[in-house]
Amino acid sequence: MGPLVPEVIGNELNFIVAIFIGIAFGFILEQAGFSTSKKLVGLFYGYDFTVLRVFFTAGVTAMIGVIAFDHWGLLDMSLVYVNPTFLWSAIVGGLIMGLGFVIGGFCPGTSICAAAIGKIDAMIFIAGSFIGVLIFAEGYPLFEHLYMSESWGNVKVFESLGMSQSLFAFLLTIIAVGAFWVTTFVEKKVNGIINPELNHKKLYYSLTAIAVVIAISAFALPDRKENLLKNVNDEKYVASNEVKLMTSDELAFRIIDDDKNIQIFDLRLKKDFDSLSLPKSNNYTLESLFEKDANKFLSLKNKKNIFIADDEQTARKGAVLAMKLGFTDIYVLKGGMEEFKRDILYFRLISEGTTQSEKDTFRFRTKASKVLPELIQKNKEKQKSGGDNKPKRVVGGC
Repeated sequence: MGPLVPEVIGNELNFIVAIFIGIAFGFILEQAGFSTSKKLVGLFYGYDFTVLRVFFTAGVTAMIGVIAFDHWGLLDMSLVYVNPTFLWSAIVGGLIMGLGFVIGGFCPGTSICAAAIGKIDAMIFIAGSFIGVLIFAEGYPLFEHLYMSESWGNVKVFESLGMSQSLFAFLLTIIAVGAFWVTTFVEKKVNGIINPELNHKKLYYSLTAIAVVIAISAFALPDRKENLLKNVNDEKYVASNEVKLMTSDELAFRIIDDDKNIQIFDLRLKKDFDSLSLPKSNNYTLESLFEKDANKFLSLKNKKNIFIADDEQTARKGAVLAMKLGFTDIYVLKGGMEEFKRDILYFRLISEGTTQSEKDTFRFRTKASKVLPELIQKNKEKQKSGGDNKPKRVVGGC
C-alpha cells in the first residue's frame, strides 16, 4: 500500500490513516458475510455468487476510477506499480490457491477476517498458509525455474491482448454485467428461488443501464499520457500553441553567469546527451516528462524551464507537453542545439561586424566559445563522480 498523500503528510500519519481504513475494510467484509466459508464457496457450487459480484463490482469501480483520475491528471500512473507477470508460475499459483479456496472455504484475506471473530477453521487455514509459505521459501531453489519462467514483464492486461485501454474497460464492464445476469439465473435454478435481493427487475434493469453508460464513458476518457503524446506529435497542434523562445546568446550568457533560476530539459538521444551536455541540464524523453522526477523539477517556483533538442520543433513538443501538464515558465531554445553549436560552441569570427550590436554579439560569442567548453567539461566530470542521482520508484504492494 502506497502513501495516501505522498510528500504532503508524513509517513507516520499515512500509517495511522491506513490502520483505520483497514479496520473499516474488515468490518465491511465481515458484515457482507465474507467471514462465512459457506457463503464464500457458494461460488463454486452455484448457490451463492456474492463473491463474484463483489469482486467484479470492486474491479470495475477501481478500473473506471483509475482511468478517470488519470485522464484528469489526478493520478500519476507512472508511480503505480504493476506486478511483473511470470505466466507459468501465475497459472500454477492460481490453481493451488483455487484448490485451497474450495477445500478450506477461505482466501487469505477472508481467513484473517474470520479468524478475527474467533472462527477456528479460519485459524487453521491461516496456519496452513504459513506452512505453505515456509515450504516455498525453504524449497525456493527447487521452484525457482518454474517461478521465473515465461516472464512477460510489467505488462497490463489490455496491452497483452493488443487492444486499447478504453476498449478493454468497456468489454470488462459488459462481461461483468452479463455475469451478474447469468449468475442470477444459475442461483434461481440451483436454489429453486430467486435471490430476494435481486427480485426487483426494474431496479436490476436500471442498474444494468447505468453500468452500460459507465462502460461507454471509458471511450470518453482516453489515456491522458497517450492522448497528449499523440497531440504533441501533430505539427499543426504544436504550432497552434504559442511558446516563449530563448536565443542561443541568452542561454549561453545565463550558463556562464551561473544563473540559479534556469533548468534545462534536454530531449536529445541519451548518447548525444552523454557526448555533450550543457551545465544545469538533465536528459529526458517526452514519455519521461510524465514521471515524478520531471514533475518535481518542473514544479519548482521561480525557475525558467528551458527545453532543448537537436532541432527547435522537437523542443517545442516537450514545451507544449509541459504546458498541457500545467507547468509554467516554459521556454524553447530558438533554433535548437544545431544553432547553439554554430553560434556559440563552434563560433568562428569571420568579420568584426558593421553595427555596434553586431560587434558586441560577436565579442560575446568569441568569449563564450572558449568559456562554455570548459564549463561543459567540468560538468561532465562532476556527473561522472556524482553517479546517477535520479530517484528510483519503490516497488511493492499487493
